[in-house]
Amino acid sequence: MSGTFEKLNALLARHVPEQRIYMRTERTTRYFRATPLLQATAGVLITIGVCWSVIATSALLIDHISARSDTKQAEVLQRAYEARLNELSEERDQRALETQTAQDRFYVALEQISLQQSELLQAEEERRELATGLKIMQKKLQSAIQERDEAQKQSDTILAEMQAVTGSMSTKLGGAKDNEETLVHITRALKQTVAQRDEMEKTASDLYGQMAEMSNEHLLQQQRNSRIFANLEQAVNVTLGPLERALGNAGMNADSLINEMRKANSGQGGPLTALSISTKGDASGTLSQSTLDLFDRLDRVGLAKLAVEKLPLAFPVRGGYRHTSGFGYRRDPKNGGRRLHKGHDLAGARGTAIVATGDGVVTFAGRQSGYGRLVKIRHIRGFETYYAHLNRIRVKAGQRVSRGERIGDMGNSGRSTGVHLHYEVRINGNAVNPSKYMKAAPNVF
Repeated sequence: MSGTFEKLNALLARHVPEQRIYMRTERTTRYFRATPLLQATAGVLITIGVCWSVIATSALLIDHISARSDTKQAEVLQRAYEARLNELSEERDQRALETQTAQDRFYVALEQISLQQSELLQAEEERRELATGLKIMQKKLQSAIQERDEAQKQSDTILAEMQAVTGSMSTKLGGAKDNEETLVHITRALKQTVAQRDEMEKTASDLYGQMAEMSNEHLLQQQRNSRIFANLEQAVNVTLGPLERALGNAGMNADSLINEMRKANSGQGGPLTALSISTKGDASGTLSQSTLDLFDRLDRVGLAKLAVEKLPLAFPVRGGYRHTSGFGYRRDPKNGGRRLHKGHDLAGARGTAIVATGDGVVTFAGRQSGYGRLVKIRHIRGFETYYAHLNRIRVKAGQRVSRGERIGDMGNSGRSTGVHLHYEVRINGNAVNPSKYMKAAPNVF
C-alpha cells in the first residue's frame, strides 16, 4: 500500500512539488510535510466543495425565481377570476333590473286592462239603454203614424160632407162653420203630428248611427283587449315559469305553498253599508272563461312571488366572492380532524355586503362561540339561515328584514382562518345543504 502512495507521489511530483511548512519555537524548529498526493487530495476536495456550493446556490435561485413566477401567475389568474365574477354579478343585477321592469310593466298593463274592462262594461250598458229607448221611440212613431192616418180619414170625410151641402148653404150655415173650425184644428194637429214624426225619424236615425259607432268601438275595444290579454298571458308564462322552477329546485311543492300563501294573505273588510239590488245584471258574468283563467294565473303569480320572497332562495353575498368550502365532511382547517361542515363558505374582501336571502325576523344578532359575529333569521315553514364570521352587524334581534336587505359586512371574526362568510340553511333546526337554495336564486332574481 505504501508503495502505491510512493508511486502516486512520484507521479504527481512532476506537476505538484512537495511543500514544507516550518514552525519555529524558542528551542526547536519543526515542519509539516505536504506531499504531492496530500496536496492533490486537498485540491480535489476543495474543488468538489466549490462545485457543490455553486450547484446548490443555482438550484435555490432557480426555485426562488420559479416560486415568484408561480405567485405572479396565480395573482393574474385570481385578478381575472375576480373580474369575471364582477362581470357575472353586474350581469345578474342587470337581469334582476330587467325582471323588475318587466313586472312593473306587467302590473301597469293589468291596471290598464282593468280600467278598459270597466269602460267596456259601461259602454255595453249604455248601448243596451239606447237600444231600449230606440224601441220605445219606434213604438211612439208607429202610434203617431196611425193617428195621422186616422186624422187624414176624418178630414176626407168632413170635406166630402161639406161638398154635399154646398147647395143649401143658407139652411146649414151654422153646421158648416163648425165643420170649418174642426177642419182647422185637425189640420193643425196633422202638421204637429208630421213634425213630431219627422223629428222622431231624425232621432231614430241618429240613434242608429250612434249604435253603429258604438258597435264599431266595441269591436275595436275587443280587439285591443284581445291583444292586451295575449301580452298579459305571455308575461304570466314568462314570470310564473321561473317562480315554479325555483320552488321545485328547492324541493318544495309549488301548489301546496301557493295555497298556504293564499290562506295566509286573504284579508277582507270594509264598513257596513246598506244592501243594494241591481237589475242590470252581474258585470262579471260578461267575462269569458279565458279571462277568468288569466286572472287566476295572475293571482297565482302574485302568491308564488310572495312565497319566493319569504323563502331563503337568494344569494347571501352582494359583490365579488369565491367558493372556498362546501357542505359536508371535510378536514378541519384548524386542527386537521375530519368534521362535518354544516354550511357553505364564500370568501371575499373585508366589508363586502351580506344580505338576507328571504323575508324573515332576526332571532339573534351578536357574538357566538365559534361563529364570531352571527346573525340568525327565521323564515316560514321552519326555515332558518345563519350568517357567521361577520365584521359588522347591521340589524338587531326582533327586527323584520326583507329579501336583499343588507344585514352585515363580511369579516374574519370567530373560529376562522380568513375573511369569508359561513352561510347555513336549517329546517326545523337541522342543517341542510344550502347550495340547492342558492342555485335556485338565478331562476328568479
